[in-house]
Amino acid sequence: MKSTTVETAPIEGQKPGTSGLRKKTRVFMQPHYLENFVQSIWTGIGGIEGKTLVLGGDGRYFNEPAAQVILRMAAAGGAARVIVGQNALLSTPAVSNLIRKRHTGGGIILSASHNPGGPEEDFGVKFNTPNGGPAPEDVTDRIYRATREIRTYDIIESQDLDLSRPGEVKLGGMTVEVVDPVADYLEMMETLFDLDAIARLIAGGLRIRFDAMHAVTGPYAKAILERRLGAPEGSVVNGVPLADFGAGHPDPNPIWAKPLYDLMMSEDAPDFGAASDGDGDRNMIMGRGVYVTPSDSLAVLAANARAAPAYESGLSGVARSMPTSRALDRVAAAEGLDCYETPTGWKFFGNLLDAGRAGLCGEESAGTGSDHVREKDGLWAVLLWLQILAKSGRSVAEIMTDHWRRFGRNYYSRHDYEAVDSDAADAMIQGLRERLADLAGERFEAGTVTLADEFSYEDPVDGTVATGQGIRIEFDSGARIVYRLSGTGTQGATLRVYLELLETDDSALHQDAQTALAPVIATAEVIGGIAKYTGRTAPDVRT
Repeated sequence: MKSTTVETAPIEGQKPGTSGLRKKTRVFMQPHYLENFVQSIWTGIGGIEGKTLVLGGDGRYFNEPAAQVILRMAAAGGAARVIVGQNALLSTPAVSNLIRKRHTGGGIILSASHNPGGPEEDFGVKFNTPNGGPAPEDVTDRIYRATREIRTYDIIESQDLDLSRPGEVKLGGMTVEVVDPVADYLEMMETLFDLDAIARLIAGGLRIRFDAMHAVTGPYAKAILERRLGAPEGSVVNGVPLADFGAGHPDPNPIWAKPLYDLMMSEDAPDFGAASDGDGDRNMIMGRGVYVTPSDSLAVLAANARAAPAYESGLSGVARSMPTSRALDRVAAAEGLDCYETPTGWKFFGNLLDAGRAGLCGEESAGTGSDHVREKDGLWAVLLWLQILAKSGRSVAEIMTDHWRRFGRNYYSRHDYEAVDSDAADAMIQGLRERLADLAGERFEAGTVTLADEFSYEDPVDGTVATGQGIRIEFDSGARIVYRLSGTGTQGATLRVYLELLETDDSALHQDAQTALAPVIATAEVIGGIAKYTGRTAPDVRT
């Protein structure tokens, strides 16, 4: 097999965001686009000579063709071995697990997470470091710098490999190891949970429904929930990964997982419902007649983690992204745990996890995980919830009511304004920055402002600083508003407005969230001028 050096030139716009590089699929399919970025990864991490890497993706359109290109480039770059999932499928937490279990030099994940898939939709490439977590900013900065300086890339000339069967094959001097995508992940779950106890709960009549959204968790959920735990066949729906996710949007929330949401709110609802996203790192949790917000789910898991064998001695600490509600903080204070507030992006949890400062982490965007891997993990969260149900003998609704009575309820919602003109969104954030110094003490419908700042973060482990991480406004009423531009979209800007209000009155714990938050929502418009800058009078998505 011949290795070829191909002349190229830098391509604009290849700066990785919080979760790698995401663009429209057809952008990645342009000549040299994928190759330039992959070669820049090799350069940014100091080369791959003699290294072992992990490779897999969520099965979206262009997943396997991209994997074939990356395999040929890894062989040309001198990698010793690439561990790739069967049919190029691996969930994001499964990649993290394999990186850590096999002590590899890192891995590449092919996914745009919860974004739609298809030739006219989204694709993404992300590098995870040897600790199993997303590349930190110093690494992504080096990768981006390489994309601006690239002049050539190396690739082996060969036919596509057969990735449909586990086994090993040579590609030049490199070994390609095709693995069952589920086996190692299931083995890890066996060490974390008492799966037999969950199986007994299901055998005793607990009905579950898991919506895999035609994404990568389908094979994992079928293997674990149905075959290992004994849930009846059909408990997992939309379980076959499809290139376009069945023409759906693989984002587990009440909008995009509406069939599951409607079922769980119906008279014939099962006892427990859950969903996961494109690459398997996010989750949605529901009980009969109750939707659990991601922020509440994180807090409940922290308060009840001892139900699982892996956490029965307690958590070392907890962490949340800044926009996530402060429900977790209230649990941490009651349990005597350190609670860290980080910027958005799972990579910011990596140092805390590696240093043993946090054992449970989460984000309001439906990502939750622990120190078992260095990614959020949707199916892990589902299993921990099931473990808590098995241990407590209570329903999801009962667990939520008990939790709110003990800790108070942080009413919470995120309003997304998608594909907003980037200049308009930037102007709005700049306008907020210019007002921050004068907001403290001002009175609004949500209360009197006690804090107004732009969040910055100094990592307590290595001292690195991240600035410009979102506008925070806090009120004496227990309300909070956060304005932030997201880095996970592929066109325009996504403005996210996070709305929160603490309620400790037992008689007011079961209101509709949007109703309870009405004063906060009105204040967010008054302070931010959302309609003025964006022309939008309502968000595209409320979660």
